[in-house]
Amino acid sequence: MNLHLFIPSLFWSDTAFPEIYQDLPVPVLEKLLAKSKAVKFLTNDINAWLCQAFNVEKQQDWPVAPIMQQMDSSQQCVDVSRGYWLRADPVHLRIEQNHIMLADSFMFQITREEALQFSSVINQILIHDDISILPLHPHRWYIHLSRAPELHTHTLSAATCNNINHLMPTGKDSITWHKITNEIQMLLYDHPLNQDRAIRDQLAINSLWFWGGGSMPQSVSTPYTTAWSSNHFTQALAMLCGIAHNELPDSAESWLQQADSGDHLIVLDDLLNREKYNDAYYWRENLKRLEEYWFSPLYAALKSNRINSIRISSVNENFSHDFFVTPSSLWKFWSTIKPLSSYAGNQ
Repeated sequence: MNLHLFIPSLFWSDTAFPEIYQDLPVPVLEKLLAKSKAVKFLTNDINAWLCQAFNVEKQQDWPVAPIMQQMDSSQQCVDVSRGYWLRADPVHLRIEQNHIMLADSFMFQITREEALQFSSVINQILIHDDISILPLHPHRWYIHLSRAPELHTHTLSAATCNNINHLMPTGKDSITWHKITNEIQMLLYDHPLNQDRAIRDQLAINSLWFWGGGSMPQSVSTPYTTAWSSNHFTQALAMLCGIAHNELPDSAESWLQQADSGDHLIVLDDLLNREKYNDAYYWRENLKRLEEYWFSPLYAALKSNRINSIRISSVNENFSHDFFVTPSSLWKFWSTIKPLSSYAGNQ
C-alpha cells in the first residue's frame, strides 16, 4: 500500500514570519521530512496541483469549471460534454488601503434560496450578453458558452485574501468580461438582498469571480486507486477518472482500518484557509492535530511496513514540495532532524 498525502499550506507562505514555527511541537513530521527525498516545484495553487496529479491538461485555464460542474449537476439535466464552462462564484470585495481584497465563501454563508435569488437578479442584466448564471451549488456558480472566449483567469484560491487589481482576467475578450463584472458590482451594491444580509450581520455578496474556464477533458488518468478527501474538487476529479472516493476519516488509524492495498491519495486541507486568512493561531493548532492524528500513526505504520511508501506534497503561494519516504529511509541515521521552518525558507 502506497500513500500520497497532499497538505496545502503545510508551510506558511510569508517567510518574513518565522515566529509562527516557534515552539511548534511536530517532531514526527520533522523526522519524516528529514528521512525523505525532497524535491521542490514551482506550482503554487491547489487547483493546479490537483489537476496535475490527475493528469488534467491546462487549457487557457485549468478546467476546474467543467470538471466540478459534472459533479454539481449530477442531479440535474445538464449536458456537460459540450461547450465551454466558466465558474462565476459569489464573493465579497472590500477596499483596504487602495487595494481591493477578496473574501470567498470560507468567510460567509449563502443559502440555496439566496443563490437562486441573486442569480435571478444578475441574469436580468446579462440577457443582452446572452449569458446566464447557473447556481448549481450555493457557493459554486457557472456560466455555459457555446464557444471558448479568449480569456485567461486566476483561480479563486489565488485571488482569495489578495489584492485583485492585478488578478483580473486577461486576453482578447477580457474587456467584455471586465464590463460584465462592473455591471454586476453596480447592481449588487446596496441591493435589497444585500441589505437583508446586512441586517443579519452577514457579508454582502457584491461581486462574482470568473475563473477555471474550459471544456470537459477528453482523456484523463490517475495513478491512484482511491482518493480520500473532504475537498470537492478532489471528489470531482476522482469521479472523472472513475476511481473510488471516500470521505476523509478523522485520523490515520481510522484510515488504516478502512484502506486496502493500492495507491491512495489523502487530501488534508484544513491548513489552507487558516493560512490564507492569516489565522496563525488556528493554523498552528491544526498542525498540532495533524501531528497527533496523522503523522504519528503514519510514521508507526511505515516503520512496521504496513505502508510501503509515503509521499508528502505541499503547496503554498510561493512553491510546492514533495517528500518521499519508505521504511528503509527511516534507517538513515545520518539524516539531521531539522526544524520545520528550515523547509519553509527553502525557496
